[in-house]
Amino acid sequence: MDDQHIEPSAPAPSPVGPSRRQALSLAAAVGAFTALGRLPAFAASAPVVRQTASPLLSEDSTTRFWYQSPASDKNMIEQGLPVGNGRLGALVGNDPSREVLLVTDATLWTGGVNGTLDADGQFPYGRKDFGSFTLLARLTVDIPDHDLSGISAYRRDLDISQGVVSSSYVRSGVTYERRIFASHPDDAIVLHFSQKGGGRYTGSVALAGTHDEKTTADRTRAYASFGASFPDNGLRYGAAVTAYSSTGAVVVDGTRITFAGCKELTVVVSGGTNYAPDVRTGYRAPRLDPEALARTKVLAAARCSAASLLHSHVADHRELFERMDVSLGRSSARQRGLDTWERVRARHTGGEPDPELEASYLQFARYLMIAGSRDNLPVALQGLWLDGNDPDWMGDYHTDINIQMNYWMADRAGLSGLFGAFADYCLAQLPSWTDLTHELYQDPRNRYRNSTGRVAGWAVAFSTNIHGGSGWWWHPGGSAWLANSLYEHYEYTLDKAYLAKIYPLLKGAVEFWEARLITTTVTDPATGGSREVLIDDKDWSPEHGPQDAKGITYAQELVWALFGNYRTATEALGRDAAYSRTVGALREKLYLPEVSPTSGWLQEWMSPDNLGESTHRHLSPLIGLFPGDRIRPDDSTPQEIVDGATALLTARGMENFGWANAWRSLCWARLKDADKAYQLVVNNLTPSIGGTNGTAPNLFDIYEVEKGRGIFQIESNFGTAAAMIEMLVYSRPGHVELLPALPAAWAASGSITGVGVRGGFVVDLRWRSGKIVEARLRSVGGRTTTVAFGGKTRQVSLAPGASVSLQDMV
Repeated sequence: MDDQHIEPSAPAPSPVGPSRRQALSLAAAVGAFTALGRLPAFAASAPVVRQTASPLLSEDSTTRFWYQSPASDKNMIEQGLPVGNGRLGALVGNDPSREVLLVTDATLWTGGVNGTLDADGQFPYGRKDFGSFTLLARLTVDIPDHDLSGISAYRRDLDISQGVVSSSYVRSGVTYERRIFASHPDDAIVLHFSQKGGGRYTGSVALAGTHDEKTTADRTRAYASFGASFPDNGLRYGAAVTAYSSTGAVVVDGTRITFAGCKELTVVVSGGTNYAPDVRTGYRAPRLDPEALARTKVLAAARCSAASLLHSHVADHRELFERMDVSLGRSSARQRGLDTWERVRARHTGGEPDPELEASYLQFARYLMIAGSRDNLPVALQGLWLDGNDPDWMGDYHTDINIQMNYWMADRAGLSGLFGAFADYCLAQLPSWTDLTHELYQDPRNRYRNSTGRVAGWAVAFSTNIHGGSGWWWHPGGSAWLANSLYEHYEYTLDKAYLAKIYPLLKGAVEFWEARLITTTVTDPATGGSREVLIDDKDWSPEHGPQDAKGITYAQELVWALFGNYRTATEALGRDAAYSRTVGALREKLYLPEVSPTSGWLQEWMSPDNLGESTHRHLSPLIGLFPGDRIRPDDSTPQEIVDGATALLTARGMENFGWANAWRSLCWARLKDADKAYQLVVNNLTPSIGGTNGTAPNLFDIYEVEKGRGIFQIESNFGTAAAMIEMLVYSRPGHVELLPALPAAWAASGSITGVGVRGGFVVDLRWRSGKIVEARLRSVGGRTTTVAFGGKTRQVSLAPGASVSLQDMV
């Protein structure tokens, strides 16, 4: 029997999804259904095209981070090195005698649709009802006679240019090496052990689940595997491992795979679930057997040499990684001689810029995106990487900054193709989000319900899961922010097929806000008279202040942008012209924030008073500055609004943590304050010691949730990288500005290539002494834009695919 299909009959419908009536009630979501392939996340692999020539780079041409000791098994989240293929991920420990991999699958979630509200009209938010991202497996390779105390010259590396973790050491005059990578072509994680000098490997491989699963093994085909399902939501999952060598004995002993006398050894592990992005099947592929499919994948990979697997992986990884290159200047020989953790600490204690480290930090974020966001679920709070089954905030998708920040970098950093995971996730969830909104949003206990009595379109809570469910409180602004984020990707690509695909999301968000807006009267500062405006109903400015404020700046800015984006989409697609005009009239009546005469700040609550925390981590009222474009330091925005936004940003402060610093940096870059934007990047490079805010040894960003305990939040890695790019290139449709906020630390010399530009372009540039010496603009669909630098502007017209030198602006 084929290992991929071991399912005598379809199981009962999963309890996690909406009913068939619900799923099929959504005329608005039909387009979303057809846009998705509805393949399960864990599916049969396409035939791999093997490389005929080695794609490996020389060591001196790669970007890598290196360390002089292995990761502690007790602190893998801060010391383990990450690998991932977009679905399957692992933290790697690199202990010579006990290699440990903590393996995840992006779809291994507990919980469900979570469609019963608590007594306050809000969603439950626990690991069983809402659900949580969890570990798939723990893989160990024991080599007992390679104890750390008996070796020398230990080193481990993460080579982000090729997507490979490696380690080496010397024992009894023999150099032992291992390479570990997560292959997207082969949909598996590969470990290869080799040596130089006549050594041998003897030990065992063990695969264990993390939810009390039972592992079994097959002596004939030399694999071990497990399979199970969650009792509460019916999600099926499984994993398998095999090992092989041409020079020694590899056999199954109980549930372990043992090896003896091997000059080289290859271990392959894979696994997954029967999750599928289709509400009509309860987000399940009912006939898929994940354990059997995992066995198929590892045995297929085992038919190839380790070199062939490595070459396929590296070629695939390089094709994405090399779409951008960045140099921020030269570091000193002393800085280059330090291992990565020493270098991070030296950057902090010495205060001396380390431009090569900073450029590598940007590239590390791109590596995490390549490893964590490919044709699967989008990157959540911790990406693909866990050290246990109890991640804070369930490792979920927060809709009031975190998932949006995760994708600010993608288009800017030459990784537009990886944005699709975000869009496809939202489309897959849309039918459930819409039904839950229609059925539950007007619950009389919901303090955010629409006082108009009407509800339409879709909304979400502050947290979402992969089963169509929401958790914590309703988040009215969430639909607008998600829709705006998806639309912004279109601004980079001008891909009308993509725009048509997300159109149901855009229109549904507009419909929700059309039903929600209420009318009030304000005084017109220009005339002194009164006028009617449309404002948000009772709401919360995330995540502080009153919970029943009306007309909060956060929502007003989001809806103003949403209505404008929707109108542009209808024009581009030739759809819904009459409704677009209706939306345009609504947009004209929206109240837009003013400056408080009391504080001089841009108002947050449609009140002259500050009703929350002055230094709060969220920059919710500044969403029109970034990621929005309504507030700009040019003649298009009244100076008092720019000044009010600047005053509010100043009040929020420069000392915060991770993603809050990244958002601040992006806002200061928009205001062209290079010093403040750069300082916030430096603040995030502060070494995290004992769980404090800052950068861990493995470069994960750590947030200190309580004294002595820090957690990983990946959006800071992505957001900080986005800020670094924003300091070098700013764009909006029809306008590009080069080096708008170049800090002194990078001004001596540098270059960046492959930067995505809104309006459908890509730009490459090189500078010296703060001045551009070379620049080129290439069209990926755009036709006209204005380029600005140093007081000069140039109108550029290009045919799609063409490029032009901007040498006349130098």
